[in-house]
Formats: sequence, structure tokens, C-alpha cells
Amino acid sequence: MMTATTQARGTRTPRRPASATFPSPTRARRDPVLRVLAESADLALRNLLHLRRTPGLLITCLVEPVVYAMLIGYVFGNSLGGPAYREYMVGGLLAQTVAFTTTFTTLGLARDLEQGMVDRFRALPISRVALLLGRTTSDLATCVASVAVTTTCGLLMGWRPHNSPFAVAAGFLLALLFSFAMSWIGVFVALIAPNTQVAGSLGLIWLFPATFVSSAFVSGSSLPGPLSTVAAWNPITSLAGALRHLFGNTPPPGFRVPHNWPAQHPSLYTAACSVLLIAVFVTLSTWRYRTRTSR
Repeated sequence: MMTATTQARGTRTPRRPASATFPSPTRARRDPVLRVLAESADLALRNLLHLRRTPGLLITCLVEPVVYAMLIGYVFGNSLGGPAYREYMVGGLLAQTVAFTTTFTTLGLARDLEQGMVDRFRALPISRVALLLGRTTSDLATCVASVAVTTTCGLLMGWRPHNSPFAVAAGFLLALLFSFAMSWIGVFVALIAPNTQVAGSLGLIWLFPATFVSSAFVSGSSLPGPLSTVAAWNPITSLAGALRHLFGNTPPPGFRVPHNWPAQHPSLYTAACSVLLIAVFVTLSTWRYRTRTSR
């Protein structure tokens, strides 16, 4: 009996070493960049799922492009060139749509700050940048839906691209890059605002002049005095011009076409402005987030 027990113990499978029982840390946890990206993706998914509890924000995101398309395309468009103008204005309409992404970022982050969600995230071992990057990434996904609605409205109004599919795709990618840059402005506005109501006002008080003092819907050279210069170097003007160039949409008869440097190189100027805005406002937003949450 004792011999059988001894043999059973002798044939027992040896225990695995601890290194084989517990897996080694993943590469995402070892690499700080991959870790920030993974955390940002999780927070972006959380923001998108949160839209189910705030359907009004999503409805606004999808209805606003339709309202502006109808208002500018048919209320003002008939006196500015009719069908030719409606095809020309789609580039400006898309530029306005992606610029207004800023307001959704501002309101979304301001609401999280006011409701204490950011304080809860601070208790977790996540990067400061990941929280802000998750917000801008989720709003970029929302912007894709807004751009799709705006494009559909343009097609229904008679707009058609006349360039190759690669040029058209490049136009949409440029618009999304600019949207991502504008979202970081929205992050900074939310961080300097004391509450959601003030954040909503600050998010719009500068955006309307920036959008309409441009060549998005009219020729910027027709604006009086220094407004013409402001419109010429406004990145919303260059984005609208880049989209029209990439889509192959020509201005209607009677439109004065500017010949300044941004108008001659609209895609390059828009991309440069987008990268500059991202670099500046990522830095400012991270600094402001650190000072605000360290109180």
C-alpha cells in the first residue's frame, strides 16, 4: 500500500514554474505609446456608447447639416447662382460641418468634468493624454456621420464630384484631419470654462465668425477692409478651396477667385494649419488639464 502511494506521488505531474503560470506583461503595457493608444481606444468606445444616453446630441449632430444645407442652398443659393452655386457650396458646407465638431467636443468634455467623470478616471492608472485623446477620437467618429449626412444632402441637391476617386478620398481625409485639429481646440475651451453652460457659449462665440468670415459660402475677396485678409488666411477658407479643387467643382459665374498663397496651395496650407493646431492645443490642453485637476 505504501509502495503504491509512493509510486503515485512519484508519477505526479510537476508544478509549472510561476513564470509559465502567469503570462508576461503584454507589449501594450510595456510600450508607453501603445498603452496610451489602447487606453484612448477604450475611452473613445465609452464615449460612443454614452451617446445612447444622450440621443439629443447625436440628433443635433445629424440634423444640423441638413438645416444648413437647406438654408444656404435654397434660401440664399437662388440669389447666388442657383444650381451652379449649390454644387460649389458643398465644399464650404463640408468645411463648416467639420469645424462645428469643436462644439461637440467642448460640450462632451465639459459635461464629464461637471458630472465628476473625470475625477473618477483620475483614480485609475491611465494617462492624462489618453482621456483627452479618447474624447477627440470619439468625436472624430461622430464627425464621420455628420460628413456622410452633409455629402448625402449635397448629392440630393445636385452636387457631383468631377475628379478621380483618389482625389475625392483625399478631400475627405483632409476634412477629417482638420476636424481632429478643431476638436483639440474644443478640448481646451472645455478645460478653461467653469461649467457646461459657459463652455457651450465659448464654443460658439468664436466659431460663427471664424466660419462665416471666410470663403466657405461667398468669395472672401468681396468682404470689406481687413476682413478680406482674414478670410484669405482663414484655414476654413483653404479647406473649402481644397475640397472644391479635389472634387473638381468650379465657382459659378461672377465669383471673384482670390490668388493669394493659401488660395494657390489650399491643401498644403490646410494640412499645415491642422498639424500646427494639433501641436499647439495638445500641449495647451495637457497643461490645462494638469493644472485644473491638481486643485
